[in-house]
Amino acid sequence: MHVGKTLFAQIMDFLPWSTFRRIVKQYGGDRNVRKLNCAEQFRAMAFAQLTYRESLRDIEVCLASQAEKLYHMGFREPVRRTTLADANERRDWRIYADFAQVMIRQARTTYEGDKPDLNLDGSIYALDSTTIDLCLALFPWAPFRSTKAAIKLHTLVDLNGPTIPSFIHISSGKMHDVKALDMIVYEPGAYYVFDRGYVDFQRLHKIHSAGSFFVTRSKRGMDARRLYSREVDRSTGLASDQVILLEGFYSNKGYPDKLRRIRFKDPESGKRLAFITNNMELPAMTICLIYKHRWRVELFFKWIKQHLRVKRFYGQSPNAVKSQIWIAITVYVLIAIVKRRLDLQIPIYTFLQVLSVSIFEKMPIKKAFPNKLYSPEPVVDGNQLNLL
Repeated sequence: MHVGKTLFAQIMDFLPWSTFRRIVKQYGGDRNVRKLNCAEQFRAMAFAQLTYRESLRDIEVCLASQAEKLYHMGFREPVRRTTLADANERRDWRIYADFAQVMIRQARTTYEGDKPDLNLDGSIYALDSTTIDLCLALFPWAPFRSTKAAIKLHTLVDLNGPTIPSFIHISSGKMHDVKALDMIVYEPGAYYVFDRGYVDFQRLHKIHSAGSFFVTRSKRGMDARRLYSREVDRSTGLASDQVILLEGFYSNKGYPDKLRRIRFKDPESGKRLAFITNNMELPAMTICLIYKHRWRVELFFKWIKQHLRVKRFYGQSPNAVKSQIWIAITVYVLIAIVKRRLDLQIPIYTFLQVLSVSIFEKMPIKKAFPNKLYSPEPVVDGNQLNLL
């Protein structure tokens, strides 16, 4: 039997705790704290994410059942739900937001060199948002409709390697998606992909002026004049490849430069799509494939809602909700980093499932996550009588 650290402690060792302590000191997170400092709060909330705990009482009971192992997991004393609730309400959520950004930068460095198979020089980012419904009676600070509350996660996802968020903004459900474009620092030479809900020509021109490229869908009834067309191979589904100039007064004022419009018909579904971009060099089919990669941000939202605790919250204040979301994102990024550094050839979903049932075990971490799923050999009992 391995007598070293628990799997939970080994996973936590991949975190840069010196950086975490520096961030905590910056915001005064541990000032006048006697029990459950910020590091212990993070560990307790990370434990809840990794083991799918449903409530603060659930966290308290599960940790108490392994009291003899808590010290070696980073807890000085048992975790009480009231103490954890107070910490979630009062500790500045920006501590965990800043720490998540540190982990995101580490993940991007870890997966540097992994590029989508599109022969592009720059990175590809997909921008979208997802709405998390809340109870208006419990979360009155996040009004969305007349009878319900909600928050939005505006997320810019790096499509290099695994789906890693590079920018996240948490807002009330009423914030329009297009306003997220004002918060992004654009990377020259990178490609930004989003749906037509983000089409605002003044903001698109800002991306163009930064030396970046965008790919999005054209809105219906867009007033534009065709300057010239390029030849396309219609057997691939391409219908046209045009260079256009916006004709509408406000549209042309917001985006006075040329645009490229590509029309495509999906051979399988028969659906017709029209894309606009400021990139005039790439083949038309490559532009279509770039937009196709946008579906990965939708899968990211679906994944975190299914496998992380971001739909049911342990607290009701804005600080508690934001702290929980940022810690959940940090856990997701941490698992992606661990998986890469240990060269584990398993999906993140499998990693989390195995960890959730063996988190208190003491064994080498690579032994707990074999690259091949275990399939036992059938046992043949020589004493078994043949019926036929």
